[in-house]
Amino acid sequence: MKKYAEEYKDYVKDWRRYFHAHPELSFEEFETTKTVAEELEKLGIPYEINEDTGGTGLIGIIDSGKPGKTVALRADMDALNVTECNTVDYKSKFDGKMHACGHDAHTAMLLGAAKMLVNEKDHFKGKVVLIFQPAEEVGKGAKAMIAYGDWFKDVDNVFGAHVWSGLDAGLVSVEAGERMAAADRFTLKVIGKSGHGSQPQETVDAVVVASSIVMNLQSLVSRTYSPLESVAVTVGSFHSGTRFNIIAGEAVMEGTCRYFSKEVNGNIEENILRVAENTAAAYGATVELDYEYILGPTTNEEQSSAIAENAVKKVMGENALKKMEKTTGGEDFSFYLEDKPGCFAFIGVKNDDIEANYPHHSERFDIDDSVLSKGSAVYAQYAMDFLNQD
Repeated sequence: MKKYAEEYKDYVKDWRRYFHAHPELSFEEFETTKTVAEELEKLGIPYEINEDTGGTGLIGIIDSGKPGKTVALRADMDALNVTECNTVDYKSKFDGKMHACGHDAHTAMLLGAAKMLVNEKDHFKGKVVLIFQPAEEVGKGAKAMIAYGDWFKDVDNVFGAHVWSGLDAGLVSVEAGERMAAADRFTLKVIGKSGHGSQPQETVDAVVVASSIVMNLQSLVSRTYSPLESVAVTVGSFHSGTRFNIIAGEAVMEGTCRYFSKEVNGNIEENILRVAENTAAAYGATVELDYEYILGPTTNEEQSSAIAENAVKKVMGENALKKMEKTTGGEDFSFYLEDKPGCFAFIGVKNDDIEANYPHHSERFDIDDSVLSKGSAVYAQYAMDFLNQD
């Protein structure tokens, strides 16, 4: 596949810039889906659009015609509610919508991989499934694709990748083990008693109660869980009160929990409720907790990681492999790995010289897209190596 990385460099870059200029939000990727479908038709790849989502997301299949296993390659396609502040000629054409996370690159890389694999159909056995997935940013797209039809039951292995702004362009991380965290969301409502700001003795101040809960929740990380565990509990939203001289009777907080182990998953909800209820009780207030388990942790299977390492070496050389610390960001690729072995790679796209060094979700986010065709080749090489192994 190494030869194709240079040959299709412009093909992949041009597609990335097209998708970047035409972003669509989660479960609204209708035109993106249509564009991908048209390109698969040109490549002679049969596909099926996910009608359960109203026509966003599709599955393509490259069948070698020879019996063998099935490997799936996944790319997500959705953008974010961000107004782009870059001045590049491929800047988003739609205010308030931007590919600020790199999913445009993922879609382009998978198209490049598809083009490469079609050319090499005589040199592998089995099937390659192409997953062009919607709605990763809301954590629901993977489930929607898995639930559509019966294609997933025949898959033996899954590979995916994410361009990474913290990793230099030309480097790739594919280590085995924990790579991305579980991502939960909670809403905590504090119910006190409102009243006049001059008569606090007649009230139960929800602002004071909720503030104490925020502070006490910090002890979950420092004192409830082992220092060897990676756990984050964040309250990101706090709303209470209507007027300067009224003591608030209610407060609503929203937050997220990030972790990697099943042990934490088994009790973090009850621990948050315990802290909140007992803190509120000390003030004479009550609480209501709504806790949602959105994503599980993304964990690379050891053998799949080894296949990915060899694929990177073949395409980019051994020096391209870079060990990278796991991240507490979440990924709905984890749903594919709940039932199938696989690997999730980080592909470096940072380049200070062209100001491709802003973090994901920034209005200034951009990437060094000259390396994307190498990412395509890694996708394709992984598929071939998995299918051709004894």
